[in-house]
Amino acid sequence: MDKVVWNERLNIGVEVVDKAHAKLFQVVGNLIELVENEENYQKACKRGLAFLEDYTMKHFLEEEAYMRSVNYRGYDRHKEIHDTFRDQTLVSLKKSLELSDYSQIATERFLGVLLGWLTGHIMTEDQEITAEKSSASGYSSFSQTETAAAVEAVGQAVKNVFGLHAELIDDHYDGRNMGMEYRCRLSYNMDNGEKVQLLLAAEKKLIRRGVGMLFGFSAMQNAALVEEVSLEILKQLLNYMNKQYNEGKDYHLSKEELLTSDEFRSDFMTRYSCCLLFETRLGYFVFCSRKWKVKKRKERANSERP
Repeated sequence: MDKVVWNERLNIGVEVVDKAHAKLFQVVGNLIELVENEENYQKACKRGLAFLEDYTMKHFLEEEAYMRSVNYRGYDRHKEIHDTFRDQTLVSLKKSLELSDYSQIATERFLGVLLGWLTGHIMTEDQEITAEKSSASGYSSFSQTETAAAVEAVGQAVKNVFGLHAELIDDHYDGRNMGMEYRCRLSYNMDNGEKVQLLLAAEKKLIRRGVGMLFGFSAMQNAALVEEVSLEILKQLLNYMNKQYNEGKDYHLSKEELLTSDEFRSDFMTRYSCCLLFETRLGYFVFCSRKWKVKKRKERANSERP
Protein backbone atom coordinates (compact mmCIF):
# COMPACT_ATOMS: atom_id res chain seq x y z
CA MET A 1 0.00 0.00 0.00
CA ASP A 2 1.28 3.48 -0.79
CA LYS A 3 2.46 5.63 2.08
CA VAL A 4 -0.29 7.56 3.86
CA VAL A 5 0.33 11.26 3.31
CA TRP A 6 -1.34 14.28 4.87
CA ASN A 7 -3.63 16.09 2.44
CA GLU A 8 -3.69 19.88 2.87
CA ARG A 9 -7.38 19.78 1.98
CA LEU A 10 -7.94 18.27 5.42
CA ASN A 11 -6.73 21.45 7.17
CA ILE A 12 -9.45 23.37 8.99
CA GLY A 13 -7.39 26.54 9.54
CA VAL A 14 -6.64 26.14 13.26
CA GLU A 15 -2.92 25.52 13.71
CA VAL A 16 -3.02 23.44 16.90
CA VAL A 17 -5.77 21.22 15.45
CA ASP A 18 -4.18 20.85 12.00
CA LYS A 19 -0.78 19.94 13.48
CA ALA A 20 -2.39 17.29 15.68
CA HIS A 21 -4.29 15.81 12.74
CA ALA A 22 -1.14 15.67 10.61
CA LYS A 23 0.73 13.99 13.47
CA LEU A 24 -2.02 11.37 13.86
CA PHE A 25 -1.86 10.56 10.15
CA GLN A 26 1.92 10.28 10.33
CA VAL A 27 1.74 7.84 13.25
CA VAL A 28 -0.96 5.74 11.57
CA GLY A 29 1.06 5.69 8.35
CA ASN A 30 4.20 4.58 10.20
CA LEU A 31 2.28 1.79 11.94
CA ILE A 32 0.82 0.58 8.63
CA GLU A 33 4.33 0.39 7.16
CA LEU A 34 5.54 -1.43 10.27
CA VAL A 35 2.80 -4.07 10.08
CA GLU A 36 3.27 -4.61 6.35
CA ASN A 37 7.07 -4.72 6.26
CA GLU A 38 8.28 -6.11 9.59
CA GLU A 39 7.97 -9.81 10.37
CA ASN A 40 8.07 -9.38 14.17
CA TYR A 41 6.06 -6.18 14.45
CA GLN A 42 3.89 -6.97 17.50
CA LYS A 43 6.07 -5.51 20.26
CA ALA A 44 6.79 -2.25 18.46
CA CYS A 45 3.20 -2.08 17.29
CA LYS A 46 1.86 -2.34 20.85
CA ARG A 47 3.99 0.65 21.88
CA GLY A 48 2.96 2.58 18.78
CA LEU A 49 -0.75 1.90 19.29
CA ALA A 50 -0.53 2.92 22.96
CA PHE A 51 1.08 6.22 21.90
CA LEU A 52 -1.55 6.67 19.19
CA GLU A 53 -4.41 6.18 21.67
CA ASP A 54 -2.90 8.62 24.19
CA TYR A 55 -2.22 11.22 21.51
CA THR A 56 -5.76 10.90 20.13
CA MET A 57 -7.29 11.49 23.57
CA LYS A 58 -4.97 14.48 24.13
CA HIS A 59 -6.02 15.87 20.75
CA PHE A 60 -9.73 15.50 21.58
CA LEU A 61 -9.20 17.57 24.74
CA GLU A 62 -7.32 20.28 22.82
CA GLU A 63 -9.94 20.41 20.09
CA GLU A 64 -12.76 20.60 22.63
CA ALA A 65 -10.96 23.41 24.47
CA TYR A 66 -10.69 25.34 21.20
CA MET A 67 -14.39 24.84 20.44
CA ARG A 68 -15.29 26.22 23.88
CA SER A 69 -12.97 29.19 23.39
CA VAL A 70 -14.82 30.27 20.22
CA ASN A 71 -18.28 29.39 21.61
CA TYR A 72 -18.85 26.85 18.84
CA ARG A 73 -22.56 26.13 18.86
CA GLY A 74 -22.10 22.50 17.81
CA TYR A 75 -19.83 21.75 20.77
CA ASP A 76 -22.15 19.38 22.67
CA ARG A 77 -22.86 17.14 19.70
CA HIS A 78 -19.20 17.20 18.61
CA LYS A 79 -18.04 16.19 22.09
CA GLU A 80 -20.62 13.40 22.10
CA ILE A 81 -19.04 12.03 18.90
CA HIS A 82 -15.60 12.10 20.56
CA ASP A 83 -16.98 10.35 23.65
CA THR A 84 -18.68 7.63 21.60
CA PHE A 85 -15.48 6.95 19.67
CA ARG A 86 -13.44 6.79 22.88
CA ASP A 87 -15.89 4.76 24.98
CA GLN A 88 -17.34 2.41 22.34
CA THR A 89 -15.46 2.23 19.04
CA LEU A 90 -11.96 2.33 20.51
CA VAL A 91 -12.83 -0.10 23.32
CA SER A 92 -14.25 -2.62 20.83
CA LEU A 93 -11.23 -2.36 18.53
CA LYS A 94 -8.76 -2.75 21.41
CA LYS A 95 -10.61 -5.83 22.65
CA SER A 96 -10.33 -7.43 19.20
CA LEU A 97 -6.61 -6.62 19.10
CA GLU A 98 -5.94 -8.17 22.49
CA LEU A 99 -8.00 -11.30 21.80
CA SER A 100 -6.06 -11.85 18.57
CA ASP A 101 -2.70 -11.15 20.25
CA TYR A 102 -2.20 -8.28 17.80
CA SER A 103 -2.60 -10.38 14.68
CA GLN A 104 -1.94 -8.68 11.37
CA ILE A 105 -5.62 -8.84 10.38
CA ALA A 106 -6.85 -7.29 13.64
CA THR A 107 -4.10 -4.65 13.63
CA GLU A 108 -4.83 -3.62 10.06
CA ARG A 109 -8.54 -3.44 10.86
CA PHE A 110 -7.78 -1.20 13.85
CA LEU A 111 -5.63 1.11 11.73
CA GLY A 112 -8.08 1.09 8.82
CA VAL A 113 -11.06 2.01 10.99
CA LEU A 114 -9.03 4.69 12.79
CA LEU A 115 -7.77 6.22 9.54
CA GLY A 116 -11.26 6.14 8.02
CA TRP A 117 -12.88 7.57 11.15
CA LEU A 118 -10.33 10.39 11.45
CA THR A 119 -10.66 11.30 7.78
CA GLY A 120 -14.44 11.29 7.77
CA HIS A 121 -14.59 13.17 11.07
CA ILE A 122 -12.16 15.86 9.92
CA MET A 123 -13.86 16.36 6.56
CA THR A 124 -17.32 16.67 8.09
CA GLU A 125 -17.49 17.59 11.76
CA ASP A 126 -14.13 19.35 12.19
CA GLN A 127 -14.51 21.43 9.03
CA GLU A 128 -17.74 22.83 10.47
CA ILE A 129 -15.90 24.36 13.44
CA THR A 130 -14.39 27.05 11.23
CA ALA A 131 -16.91 27.03 8.36
CA GLU A 132 -18.80 30.25 7.82
CA LYS A 133 -22.12 28.50 8.07
CA SER A 134 -21.30 27.33 11.61
CA SER A 135 -22.42 30.73 12.81
CA ALA A 136 -25.40 30.88 10.50
CA SER A 137 -28.46 28.73 10.03
CA GLY A 138 -27.76 25.35 8.49
CA TYR A 139 -29.79 23.18 6.19
CA SER A 140 -33.36 22.57 7.23
CA SER A 141 -35.56 19.81 5.92
CA PHE A 142 -38.60 21.61 7.29
CA SER A 143 -38.50 24.63 4.98
CA GLN A 144 -38.13 22.56 1.84
CA THR A 145 -39.62 19.45 0.29
CA GLU A 146 -38.09 16.21 1.54
CA THR A 147 -36.38 15.58 -1.81
CA ALA A 148 -34.93 19.09 -2.05
CA ALA A 149 -33.61 18.86 1.50
CA ALA A 150 -32.02 15.47 0.81
CA VAL A 151 -30.39 16.66 -2.44
CA GLU A 152 -28.87 19.66 -0.68
CA ALA A 153 -27.65 17.64 2.32
CA VAL A 154 -26.18 14.85 0.18
CA GLY A 155 -24.54 17.24 -2.26
CA GLN A 156 -22.86 19.19 0.53
CA ALA A 157 -21.59 16.04 2.25
CA VAL A 158 -20.08 14.51 -0.90
CA LYS A 159 -18.46 17.82 -1.82
CA ASN A 160 -16.98 18.22 1.67
CA VAL A 161 -15.53 14.71 1.87
CA PHE A 162 -14.45 13.94 -1.69
CA GLY A 163 -14.57 17.33 -3.43
CA LEU A 164 -17.03 15.89 -5.95
CA HIS A 165 -20.16 17.30 -7.55
CA ALA A 166 -23.12 14.94 -7.15
CA GLU A 167 -25.88 15.21 -9.77
CA LEU A 168 -29.36 13.82 -9.08
CA ILE A 169 -30.36 11.59 -12.01
CA ASP A 170 -33.36 9.70 -10.57
CA ASP A 171 -35.61 10.84 -7.72
CA HIS A 172 -37.52 7.54 -7.59
CA TYR A 173 -34.76 4.94 -7.46
CA ASP A 174 -36.34 1.47 -7.44
CA GLY A 175 -33.49 -0.65 -6.09
CA ARG A 176 -32.32 -2.01 -9.44
CA ASN A 177 -28.78 -3.35 -9.53
CA MET A 178 -26.27 -0.55 -10.08
CA GLY A 179 -23.27 -2.42 -8.72
CA MET A 180 -23.69 -0.87 -5.27
CA GLU A 181 -21.10 -2.93 -3.40
CA TYR A 182 -20.83 -0.70 -0.33
CA ARG A 183 -24.10 -0.46 1.61
CA CYS A 184 -24.59 1.26 4.97
CA ARG A 185 -27.76 1.89 7.00
CA LEU A 186 -27.95 4.12 10.07
CA SER A 187 -30.92 4.32 12.45
CA TYR A 188 -31.69 7.28 14.71
CA ASN A 189 -34.03 7.98 17.60
CA MET A 190 -35.35 11.54 17.47
CA ASP A 191 -36.25 13.38 20.67
CA ASN A 192 -39.70 14.14 19.23
CA GLY A 193 -40.54 10.42 19.22
CA GLU A 194 -39.76 9.76 15.56
CA LYS A 195 -37.43 7.11 14.22
CA VAL A 196 -35.32 7.83 11.15
CA GLN A 197 -33.42 5.42 8.91
CA LEU A 198 -30.94 6.51 6.26
CA LEU A 199 -29.41 4.24 3.66
CA LEU A 200 -26.33 4.99 1.58
CA ALA A 201 -25.18 2.58 -1.12
CA ALA A 202 -22.28 3.31 -3.45
CA GLU A 203 -20.21 1.69 -6.14
CA LYS A 204 -16.97 0.38 -4.72
CA LYS A 205 -14.96 2.24 -7.35
CA LEU A 206 -16.48 5.57 -6.23
CA ILE A 207 -15.49 5.19 -2.58
CA ARG A 208 -12.09 3.64 -3.33
CA ARG A 209 -11.17 6.26 -5.90
CA GLY A 210 -12.37 8.97 -3.52
CA VAL A 211 -10.18 7.53 -0.76
CA GLY A 212 -7.27 7.28 -3.20
CA MET A 213 -7.63 10.95 -4.10
CA LEU A 214 -7.63 11.93 -0.43
CA PHE A 215 -4.48 10.02 0.47
CA GLY A 216 -2.63 9.99 -2.83
CA PHE A 217 -2.90 6.22 -3.21
CA SER A 218 -2.15 4.93 -6.68
CA ALA A 219 -1.71 1.18 -6.39
CA MET A 220 -3.86 0.04 -3.46
CA GLN A 221 -1.93 -3.07 -2.58
CA ASN A 222 -3.49 -3.77 0.82
CA ALA A 223 -7.10 -4.37 -0.19
CA ALA A 224 -8.28 -5.35 3.31
CA LEU A 225 -6.99 -2.18 4.94
CA VAL A 226 -8.34 0.04 2.17
CA GLU A 227 -11.70 -1.71 2.59
CA GLU A 228 -11.80 -0.77 6.29
CA VAL A 229 -10.87 2.84 5.53
CA SER A 230 -13.52 3.04 2.81
CA LEU A 231 -16.35 1.55 4.88
CA GLU A 232 -15.60 3.80 7.86
CA ILE A 233 -15.59 6.90 5.64
CA LEU A 234 -18.91 5.71 4.17
CA LYS A 235 -20.44 5.59 7.67
CA GLN A 236 -19.05 9.02 8.54
CA LEU A 237 -20.41 10.40 5.27
CA LEU A 238 -23.91 9.06 5.94
CA ASN A 239 -23.90 10.33 9.51
CA TYR A 240 -22.96 13.79 8.22
CA MET A 241 -25.79 13.63 5.69
CA ASN A 242 -28.17 13.00 8.57
CA LYS A 243 -26.79 16.00 10.44
CA GLN A 244 -27.49 18.25 7.46
CA TYR A 245 -30.81 16.58 6.64
CA ASN A 246 -32.20 16.86 10.18
CA GLU A 247 -30.71 20.22 11.11
CA GLY A 248 -32.52 21.70 14.10
CA LYS A 249 -33.66 18.37 15.53
CA ASP A 250 -32.21 16.46 18.47
CA TYR A 251 -31.34 12.87 17.62
CA HIS A 252 -29.21 9.95 18.76
CA LEU A 253 -27.64 7.23 16.65
CA SER A 254 -29.16 3.92 17.73
CA LYS A 255 -27.76 1.45 15.21
CA GLU A 256 -25.30 1.24 12.34
CA GLU A 257 -25.24 -1.64 9.88
CA LEU A 258 -23.27 -2.71 6.83
CA LEU A 259 -25.72 -4.59 4.62
CA THR A 260 -25.14 -7.62 2.43
CA SER A 261 -26.41 -7.63 -1.14
CA ASP A 262 -29.46 -9.69 -0.11
CA GLU A 263 -30.20 -7.39 2.84
CA PHE A 264 -29.93 -4.38 0.54
CA ARG A 265 -32.47 -5.85 -1.90
CA SER A 266 -34.77 -6.89 0.94
CA ASP A 267 -34.63 -3.39 2.37
CA PHE A 268 -36.37 -2.09 -0.73
CA MET A 269 -39.37 -4.30 0.00
CA THR A 270 -40.15 -1.81 2.77
CA ARG A 271 -41.17 1.70 1.84
CA TYR A 272 -38.68 4.56 1.69
CA SER A 273 -40.30 7.97 1.42
CA CYS A 274 -37.25 9.35 -0.37
CA CYS A 275 -34.90 7.34 -2.58
CA LEU A 276 -32.44 9.17 -4.82
CA LEU A 277 -29.82 8.05 -7.35
CA PHE A 278 -26.83 10.34 -7.87
CA GLU A 279 -23.96 10.36 -10.33
CA THR A 280 -20.44 11.72 -9.81
CA ARG A 281 -17.48 11.60 -12.20
CA LEU A 282 -16.19 8.62 -10.20
CA GLY A 283 -19.40 6.58 -10.06
CA TYR A 284 -22.97 6.23 -8.77
CA PHE A 285 -24.47 6.20 -5.30
CA VAL A 286 -27.93 6.00 -3.72
CA PHE A 287 -29.38 7.86 -0.73
CA CYS A 288 -32.69 6.79 0.84
CA SER A 289 -34.57 7.94 3.93
CA ARG A 290 -37.66 7.05 5.88
CA LYS A 291 -39.12 8.21 9.16
CA TRP A 292 -42.02 7.11 11.29
CA LYS A 293 -43.63 8.05 14.56
CA VAL A 294 -43.25 5.52 17.36
CA LYS A 295 -46.57 4.90 19.06
CA LYS A 296 -46.65 4.88 22.83
CA ARG A 297 -47.94 1.74 24.54
CA LYS A 298 -51.34 3.28 25.31
CA GLU A 299 -51.72 4.53 21.74
CA ARG A 300 -50.88 1.08 20.37
CA ALA A 301 -53.43 -0.57 22.65
CA ASN A 302 -56.15 1.84 21.58
CA SER A 303 -55.36 1.41 17.89
CA GLU A 304 -55.57 -2.38 18.22
CA ARG A 305 -59.04 -2.37 19.76
CA PRO A 306 -61.84 -3.48 17.41
